[in-house]
Amino acid sequence: MAFGWIDEQAELRGRAGLLRTLRPRPADSPLLDLASNDYLGLTRHPEVTEGAARAARTWGGGATGSRLVTGTTELHAELERELADFCGFEAALVFSSGYAANLAAVTALAPHGSLVVSDAGNHASLIDGCRLARGTTQVVAHAEPDAVRKALAGHEGTAIAVSDTVFSVDGDAAPLTALAEACREYGAGLIVDDAHGLGVLGDGGRGAPHAAGITGAGDVVATVTLSKSLGSQGGAVLGPARVVDHLVNAARTFIFDTGLAPAAAGAALSALRLLRREPERAARARAVAGELHARLTAAGLEAVRPDAAVVSVRAPSPEDAVNWAARCRAAGLAVGCFRPPSVPDGISRLRLTARADLTGQQIERAVRLIGETRP
Repeated sequence: MAFGWIDEQAELRGRAGLLRTLRPRPADSPLLDLASNDYLGLTRHPEVTEGAARAARTWGGGATGSRLVTGTTELHAELERELADFCGFEAALVFSSGYAANLAAVTALAPHGSLVVSDAGNHASLIDGCRLARGTTQVVAHAEPDAVRKALAGHEGTAIAVSDTVFSVDGDAAPLTALAEACREYGAGLIVDDAHGLGVLGDGGRGAPHAAGITGAGDVVATVTLSKSLGSQGGAVLGPARVVDHLVNAARTFIFDTGLAPAAAGAALSALRLLRREPERAARARAVAGELHARLTAAGLEAVRPDAAVVSVRAPSPEDAVNWAARCRAAGLAVGCFRPPSVPDGISRLRLTARADLTGQQIERAVRLIGETRP
């Protein structure tokens, strides 16, 4: 029977406590949200939603085609210019998602015969980019610049290192300055995914590469998402102009994908301009993360110290993590739940988002509910 093997896989996932289900949410959820990636609380900001609506009224509901045909509007170009300027890079190229941006950057910059050195804790989109690239991938120990050096020392020819700037599971930051130095010793390029750094780290939220002082370098490329701090949808690659020009000509997820919807571009541009005017939002997100961590550990929970806005709390098992998250939801609190195979270390945990718009009372309530529902 066609696809009969799917039933067996579903049964195995069920036994292991790894079943995933969709849960449509209403427009006005009563839950206290510590599960989304809306780090700056901008998704529903009036300026952001009006930016989306205005763009839709002006340009229509969709981009109408690929970026190289009819899918590039003046709005896309404006967003690219302002993103590059804000983050400190020479140029930017907008994609329909952060996932597509990562696939583009890795596959287009790792030709046949090249080496890709990938951090063991990288996001699935970077991992998939490595799998699709024509170069050879070597996975190295998490956040270890010396491991990158060792891998590069054993290769002659084109090479890149690939890393998240802030890892999505525990919220720990990569040693970007040391990684850049390691790459330069061997003439390698560095690609960093700043999905969880943009809007949170760096001067006024300019991102982790800005904080590390590596923006604008000819050997550094950053990818970002527009769906987290900027409260919209889409992604972008930032880097030297010649790299962006190469992606326009070589990146399949750019050439063959429909352009980002104008409404998403308009929302992201409005959010970016708002962040420029209100840079204190970035510091507030970090402060909320620190307060969450302090209160959770004071309550006797095993929480990982955050480097940005992600706070994780360890759970005894995948089943405990799922049940814990469900009990939180029943009590009025939405939290993320990470378990294998999404976590590279096999440790299940609750994942909390420290949003800039959370109040002290909401933080206190969240910590109380997590403590009361613990396994």
